[in-house]
Amino acid sequence: MLLSQSPCFLLTRVLLDFEDETEAIISDISAAAFSPDGSLWVGSDEMIGVERLSPLGRHSYGEHQRFLLQDYINLFNTDDEMDIEGMDFADGYLWLTGSHSTKRKKPKKDDLTKNLERLATITTDLNRFILARIPVINGKLIKSFVPEEGNALSAACLQTTAERNILFEALAEDPHLKPFIAAAIPSKDNGLDIEGLAVKDGRLLLGLRGPVLRGWAIILELELIEKEAGILDLKEIGDGGAKYKKYFLNLNGLGVRELCWQGDDLLILAGPTMTVEGEMQIFRWCDAASSKGNMIQEQDKDELFPLFDLPLTIGSDHAEGLALYSCWEPGDGLMVLYDSPNQNRIKNNKQILVDVFRI
Repeated sequence: MLLSQSPCFLLTRVLLDFEDETEAIISDISAAAFSPDGSLWVGSDEMIGVERLSPLGRHSYGEHQRFLLQDYINLFNTDDEMDIEGMDFADGYLWLTGSHSTKRKKPKKDDLTKNLERLATITTDLNRFILARIPVINGKLIKSFVPEEGNALSAACLQTTAERNILFEALAEDPHLKPFIAAAIPSKDNGLDIEGLAVKDGRLLLGLRGPVLRGWAIILELELIEKEAGILDLKEIGDGGAKYKKYFLNLNGLGVRELCWQGDDLLILAGPTMTVEGEMQIFRWCDAASSKGNMIQEQDKDELFPLFDLPLTIGSDHAEGLALYSCWEPGDGLMVLYDSPNQNRIKNNKQILVDVFRI
């Protein structure tokens, strides 16, 4: 059963001031998260770094600082983009994930022959296969920290392989995902594409933009353990030693574009899997924190239902990032950040307005 949703209600807009070097950032925001000190962390799908913005006053963030990821974790190289598509903060760590996807080249030139060649070319940026955590202390990323009390914090990545990582290798044998991975289907063609990350109580949920299987979106659940300094391993969490669980959700045929916890409920940004100008929706999955995995979740007014549609602007404002935001009351708003933002949001190529909707 498909459920109707309430109209969206815009509470406010928040000004993000990146100060300099910003044109690529403000046009390609793909993930965001707040740390407890109030800093807003922003990721881009064209960078191998993350950006920190500090609160300046009511509904304004600035004092931009960039942190290059190679200073904290081991990347495959320093040339490929990481395509950061999911970000969250939990237990002293900023967590982030690349898309784990391949990509098809875009037509760029007027030469028809070259354009046809580009559309037939599939490439891989190895840094897209990074899943990492980095400690945040006093508003800065650090490699390690030993507190006077409590557990030490250390930067680490999910174990990589020669060309991918151990999660990708496990998914390559999955009965639902294997056909898409074996055929190297690109992300925008309904191929494998991680575009959501939410962390709670040691559980990592990864939302897949694709593939969507006969209208069912997929969320993966992982738990990670530190195998050795700087390297994380997949913990066995399922029957028969399975190292991940799967959830299939009815999101009206849309894929997952971002995830965000609100208490024990999971807020889901859902949008088209392929490059389609279409409406995007916010869903609430009630009490997702107690879910056990390997299940099919239909829409239900008490379990999974749409909250509202995001405004549709053809050609721009493609929602990518989510973060809880307090506007008039604690946690009453959901900040939505956009890739390919409408030019009306941008000022002086360094400032951008993002939306906060009532939830």
